[in-house]
Order: sequence, then structure tokens, then C-alpha cells
Amino acid sequence: MTMSATAERASVCPMDCPDTCSLTVTVTVADERVVKVRGSRANPITEGVLCNKVSRYYPEFVHGKERLTVPLKRTGTKGAGDFAEIGWDEALDTIRDRFQAIIARHGAQAILPLNYAGPHGMLAYDSMSLRFFHKLGATVLSRRPLCGGIKDEAWRSVYGAAPGMPLQQIPLAKLVIVWGNNVTVSNLHLMSRLNAARKKGAKLAVVDPKRIKAAERADLYLPIRPGTDVLLAWALAVELERTGGLDRDFIAKNVLGFEEYMARAREWPAARAAEACGVPADDIRTLAAWYRDAAPAAISYGNGLERNRNGGSGIRAIAALPALAGKFGVPGGGILAAAGYSFPKSPDKLQRPDLVPPGTRTLNILDVSRHILDDALDPPIQGVFIYNHNPVIVHPDQNRMKRALAKEDLFVVGCEVAMTDSMRYADVVLPAATHFECADIYPAYGQQYLQRAEPVIPPYGKSLPNTEIFRRLAAKFGFGGPLFTASDEELIEDAIDGADARMQGVRPAAVPTGGAIPMTFGGEEPVLFRNVFPKTPSGKAELASEGLEQRFGQRLPSYTPVESAYPLALITPSSDKRISSTFGGVKACDATPLLDMHPADAKARGLADGATVRVWNDLGEVRLPLRITDAVRPGVVCSAKGAWFKTSDNGQTVSALAPATKADIAEGACFNDARVEVAAYG
Repeated sequence: MTMSATAERASVCPMDCPDTCSLTVTVTVADERVVKVRGSRANPITEGVLCNKVSRYYPEFVHGKERLTVPLKRTGTKGAGDFAEIGWDEALDTIRDRFQAIIARHGAQAILPLNYAGPHGMLAYDSMSLRFFHKLGATVLSRRPLCGGIKDEAWRSVYGAAPGMPLQQIPLAKLVIVWGNNVTVSNLHLMSRLNAARKKGAKLAVVDPKRIKAAERADLYLPIRPGTDVLLAWALAVELERTGGLDRDFIAKNVLGFEEYMARAREWPAARAAEACGVPADDIRTLAAWYRDAAPAAISYGNGLERNRNGGSGIRAIAALPALAGKFGVPGGGILAAAGYSFPKSPDKLQRPDLVPPGTRTLNILDVSRHILDDALDPPIQGVFIYNHNPVIVHPDQNRMKRALAKEDLFVVGCEVAMTDSMRYADVVLPAATHFECADIYPAYGQQYLQRAEPVIPPYGKSLPNTEIFRRLAAKFGFGGPLFTASDEELIEDAIDGADARMQGVRPAAVPTGGAIPMTFGGEEPVLFRNVFPKTPSGKAELASEGLEQRFGQRLPSYTPVESAYPLALITPSSDKRISSTFGGVKACDATPLLDMHPADAKARGLADGATVRVWNDLGEVRLPLRITDAVRPGVVCSAKGAWFKTSDNGQTVSALAPATKADIAEGACFNDARVEVAAYG
């Protein structure tokens, strides 16, 4: 028996991860199947290394049993997963007819796109799709509050739309503080840079409620209580002031709101903050001294610390530290953040918000289930189009989302790669192509190289790229002209400003596949306060924000403790198997996630390692295997997010326990404000 001939083709990973790795994909020549995925060196950040999730699971993700290959219509009850195959014309005609009937009765705003960030290529993420919904006059969805919106809003309040330090400068730092960033799970290529820095003598400090792998290698680990990050950052600022660590010249020239900010921070000296944060006061003082003396010094914060009612304040207070200590202006100094602002993106040209009819409402993605269930909403939501998203798994208050999508008078369209739990609630399901089957262009939010990919295989089965699906749907609605017939190449040209100097004369659609274009400023990597500067109204680092004061009443960072009858804080970090809920349909992800609990908390409840426990609050209940470990601090339990219902015996996962409350800014999600109790089950 001879082996099938194979070919290697260049691609890019589109997953919701800061690294956006370059890939080498091995495909069979005869039947065009993906058989192997590995990292390439086309993007210098990747270094030929790829996470296990992508390298192991992608072939099954593309060709596995959960893959959607034909359009489907629902034949059973919502959520049951009973469907029959139909053709593309019937599927699109059904959507057109049902949407037009809804519009005739309630108006176009009764239709809502429900999408987020499944693929991170600019075309698949949102291009022709938003052109269609904007032209239709559908309700506009504010998506940023679900994840990343708080962090982005907080960063921009201090520094504006300016990029932070590049990932590749980390080895230059003498101290790196990794704050709420599980680098080995969701920012893999930061870890190799941390190791390089440490080989040169740099210190590593980790701030996290869980002792992640990076913390095991750290010189200092602070196991902070969830939601108290702002207090720790304030205490560090106070210690810098007490020990002469403030850069007064830098502050006078480059910082706005210093006195206001420090007056608030001084309420939380190390001793008081230590008690609230659950870390030793001496460790706070040690970290402040290290930060004062290290040059360059870098901070890398993640998404987890934003997911609470004090999330924006925590990010703002952390972002203030390098401005207070004068750590900017040199390679390797500052904050590893806001890489997305390195790229000359042109989303207005790509997505055409000018098509939105005046007066169209905007709804927060966190409120969608509440609005669907609200009979008094005018106009009511009668049609939902889910794409690039798995809302019943990802949203807080999971059970409310299930009730909403189960409404029989709600027409639900789903467009997906796999038969996710959310697709089981759809009336019509459209099979979407994976990124291996379409062209796209890839900025990133964790590194500063622009990449482009072409298909490495044709669309699997009868699946189609998102762009083609919405082109065909636009045609069904009679939307003509170049905006709705634009090719993928033309959309790529619209996505990036090719005239920007950062493109180095390369057209966006001509960015070489198997290559990457570094984003430079004056021919150099960005260094904040040297060749890039804050894009705030004052042109300075703004520690007091008039913009946030006007919109959210948050001129300065603030702190509000969580009050709950439930004693344990539940955090739900990234999984070492899934990327959010992506890959949940892969067989290797069938196992029920563990619940990690500190030995003292387990002993107080009479719980044994390996036992099945019930985790509950007023919103729901989840049954999980218990792992007793001192890797989590007392008072905190931890279970990975993104598991599908097949891992559950009662159709609930950890998102069922997350409140639908809003953070201090950006109306963002508060997953880590979940408070629960745990007991033996059965």
C-alpha cells in the first residue's frame, strides 16, 4: 500500500489568541484533506512552535463528525439537534422570506446579528456580513463588552489608540510582571521570551489567583484575590512614591491627572491592600522595589483580570505604573498591550457603518437573552442570525440564553463550521468554511506582524466562506452594486489602508503568504514615548479620564467589593484544550472539566479528591470532578471555560453560574464575579 502524496501549504491560525501563529499545513493531494498542522517561521513570533491545541485538533476540526457540510432545516424541538438536509437556495430563500415577514410586521430592527470572534481574520470576522445587516437596517450589536472591551476601553482612556511594546522586546527587560495572563495556555510565545529574559538575568513576577505554570518558575508569585487588582496596583504606586520610585520629570512632562490619581491611590498603602488582596504586604513592597530599580521593566496583563466589576479600574491602575515610574521610551520597557493599534486597519471601509439607518438602536451583546425574553421591547427581537459565536456556551447566565433561543416564535439562523450547542437551537443552519478554505488577512492583538492566507483546501462538502454566504444572501434581498459583489481580494484591500507607510508599499491583497510584514514607525519597532505617543485628547498619559467620567462616571479608577451569600469565588480561565469554546466538538475535549479547590476549602466541606461535586448559586448548578490542589488560593475555585453540553449531565456548564452584571466601564462582562458554593453530589 502506497501513501497518498501530500503537499505543504502556508496558512495562519485565526483562533482567538494573541499570537496569531503562522502555519505549515500538510494536505493530501488526491482528496484535499488536512492531515497535519505545525508552526512555521514565516511570522518571526511563531519560531516554528505551535500550541498542542491547534497542532493536534485541527485535522479533526476540519473533517470530523461535528463538521457541518450541508445546509439544514430544523425538524424537531429547539435544542434537540434534529435536522434535515436542504439545498442552498432553499436555505437562503427561507431566511429571506422569514426575515421579510418579520420586517413587514415589526420593522428591520426586529432582526439581530448575534456574532463574536470565532475566526480573527478580518473578512471572516465581519466584512460582507456587516454590510448586509447594516443595509438591512437590523439592530446593531455592541460585541466588545463580552470580552476585551473593558481592557481596550481602559487602555485607550490612558494612552489612546497607541500600541504598547512589541512581544519580541520582552527579552530586553530586566523585570517582567505577568499579571492575570496564563501564558502557557493562551499566549504561548510570550513564554519563550520570558525564558530568554530570565537567561539574561531578568526577574519574573506573576500575579494571578491560580499558580499557573509561569508562576512555578517565577521569582515572586502573588496569589491575588479575584477583582482586587486595582488595589494592588494602587499599593505599588504608593510604595513607589514612598521609596522615591516616581519619575517626577517624566510625570511633569507626560502625565495628566497625577495628583488626583495619587490621592485616590494613597488610600490603599501596602498593609491595607495586602489584607484585601490576600497577599503578604512584604511581597507588595518587594515587587515595588524591583519595579523601581529595573530598567527596562515590562508588564504583560491578560484578559482575565478585566472580567469583574472592577475590571476597568484594574487595567487602568496597572497601565498607570510605567507612566508613574518612567519605564517608557526604551525598547523592552512599558506594557505589552494594544498590539492591534499597530496595524493600519480601515474597518469603516470594510464594514460600512455608514449604511446603518439613522436612529437604529444598538444593544449590548450581554443583554441579548434578556431582550429576546422581553415581550415589552419595541420592536421585539423576532429574528436572530448567529455566526462566529456559540452563545449558549460563552455567555454569562447560560440558562437565560437557553430559554431565549428556545422560544418557538423566534426565528434563529445559524452559520457555523461545526454543530455546536447553539446551532441546535437554529431553524436554519448554514455550513461555513474553515479558514483553511478561504482567503483572509490577519492583524493580531498580541503581536505586530501582518499576515495573509489563501485557501489550502477547497471548501469541505457544500460549505462556503462567510463572505460568499452573505454575498448570496444580499443578492436574495436585492442588494446590488460593488459593495455587495466585492470579491475577497477587494475586501482585503478595503480591510487595510494600503497607502499607510507601515505597509512599506505592499498592497494588502499582495502581502505574501508564507510571510509577514512587521509594523514599524519611522522604520523602527514601536516604543511608546519615543516614536509613538499617546493618542489621548491631551497627548499625555491620562490617569484621570474626562471621557470615562462622561460615559461611565469613572474619572478615576474605583473599587467595589463583591457582596454575596455564596462564599467561594469561581474563576473560569482558558482551557489547555479549547480556545474559548472552539474545538469543543473534538473527541479529545469530551472529558468534563475539573474543579480546582484549595485543600483548606475542601477539608471544611468534607470533600475528597476525585469526588463529583455540585457547584451552584442562584443561576444554576454544575457537576464537576474535584481536584484538590494548592495551586488555587483559599476562597477561590477554578474550572476551565468553553466546555460543551456533552461534558455535562444536566445541560449546564460554568457559564450558567456567571452573573450578567456589568463592569465599571464599557458595560463589560463580569464572569469572575461569580460566587458559588460547593458540596458533594449524589
